[in-house]
Amino acid sequence: MILNESKLVQNWKPVIESTVGEIAGNKLGWMSKALQIQENYEASRANGSLNENNFFAQKPSVNGMGAVELPGTPGNGWSDGDTGSGDVPYSLLPLAIQVAAQTIGLELVPVIPMNGPVGMLSYMDFVYAGGKDGYGVQNSLYAAGTNGKGVNAPIYIKAELDVYTGVTKDATYTIPAGTTAGETLSLEYLGQSRIDGYAIFKLPETLVDGDGTTFSVADSIPAATDAGSGITLTGATATEIVSKAELVKGLEDHIQGFSSNRYNTTDAMSRLEGETTPDNTMNITLFSKSVAAKTVQAAAAVTREQVQDLRQFGIDAIAQVNQILANELTQNINKDILGNIFDLGKTNHANITAVGGSSFHIVLGATNATLTVGTDAAVSTPDWLYFGAGTTITQVDAVNTGAENLSTRQRRLMSRLLAVSNIISVRGRRGPASFAVCSAQVASGLQDCAGFVAAPMANTINQVAGALYPIGTLAGLAIYVDPSMDWSDSRIAVGRKGDGQTPGLIFMPYIMADTVETIVEGTMAPKIAIKSRYALVHAGHHPETMYLTFGATDLVDAYWA
Repeated sequence: MILNESKLVQNWKPVIESTVGEIAGNKLGWMSKALQIQENYEASRANGSLNENNFFAQKPSVNGMGAVELPGTPGNGWSDGDTGSGDVPYSLLPLAIQVAAQTIGLELVPVIPMNGPVGMLSYMDFVYAGGKDGYGVQNSLYAAGTNGKGVNAPIYIKAELDVYTGVTKDATYTIPAGTTAGETLSLEYLGQSRIDGYAIFKLPETLVDGDGTTFSVADSIPAATDAGSGITLTGATATEIVSKAELVKGLEDHIQGFSSNRYNTTDAMSRLEGETTPDNTMNITLFSKSVAAKTVQAAAAVTREQVQDLRQFGIDAIAQVNQILANELTQNINKDILGNIFDLGKTNHANITAVGGSSFHIVLGATNATLTVGTDAAVSTPDWLYFGAGTTITQVDAVNTGAENLSTRQRRLMSRLLAVSNIISVRGRRGPASFAVCSAQVASGLQDCAGFVAAPMANTINQVAGALYPIGTLAGLAIYVDPSMDWSDSRIAVGRKGDGQTPGLIFMPYIMADTVETIVEGTMAPKIAIKSRYALVHAGHHPETMYLTFGATDLVDAYWA
């Protein structure tokens, strides 16, 4: 059958272009012919003009399509492989691409870019001492004292003790002669630092200095590597100083009576006392911390065939390689940030317990109970990464066993989050916490209890299943779900995102992502390498006070059951 191509193109062009768009070149010719032949075939079947000439056809006498079989891979020649069933396979679905877990770390810390790979971070504080040596010196301005030394403007130091039992407030303890350079030093114990629990001592106003030179705290109480090499305090049974002394910082630990010269009362001085008493001196001390960028890097290679053949799926292989490498580095940075946040929160929690005995872990059981790690499976699982072996946790929450149920336990967890936020506010003195990071299990409980009517708490938590990142706010805390945390990981990290000018964790990128693309000589295929360089800085004094990590668990390990 002879077909007029120009006529066919004229007839079929609008149909083709309305379906697949504008067609250029000679494609319209053969596409128009193919469509016309198909139309003629369908018309002949409809008119009954197609003679199959198989009047006695039966199922056994007709060759059908047979079973669906994919062709086999040929060996040395095409005849070695299976021929297959003759079907023309096509892709039922587009090629699936793995979706990376979302990261949250960069949303939780301030970001300050670095101008180079190395830098100095400087900050200052006010300490309870005057002088130029960083620890304070004798002040002989007002009166004469023993050995020609003057009356000392009070200096306060703090250091870690190995044993605090039996150390009494306002009692005087002595570093005996011979321990240091011929000095006998008496220290008045005032209590523990509210931040790290170290012992705070007031140095006496009159010092007995055996070497006849200016007294220096740095020389008198040297560093000690462990409890066995510390300085034994006379008057305190088996008590040693096991860390180097440091000055007490005024913005962390307030010394009652420093400005009134009344150390056992809260009274201020009279007018006469004010006129005749010299001022106690505070001093600015400057500190610096070196910052060096660290490196994470990865590379990926593809073959030329992958680049060519993935195009049939509409996929740019090079773009996908860049995406997966960027995800690899981002996931690493994210876990680095979150690991530091959880660790700093753990340190702060341990300090709180050491100072006041308070614990913010919550045991959501039906009755009051005491758990010991290593004996109760609920808190000794590998996923529980907070407690050390042998740690005892006592549930101190008042529990009405007759009224407790799943919802009330979940609501108690909300109360604990609010309490931890306030603890961060009073210890860090920079404001309440701004975020919390938890696992999907903990998030499910918070979502379930978001509308607790009996004791409502302000929140915007989304109760849609799967809405995990983030799920909303609770009492001003943005609740983030870390997809990398195991379901059974019941740790919760609460923290305050700073502005870069306050203590806390700071992310300082030097090179966020540097990409190099090259052609591998051996295969002539593309290879891509990506590198990120950054510093994760614990900035300021006691950055751990901006975070607190606690755990929520249950005796029967069925918190949400």
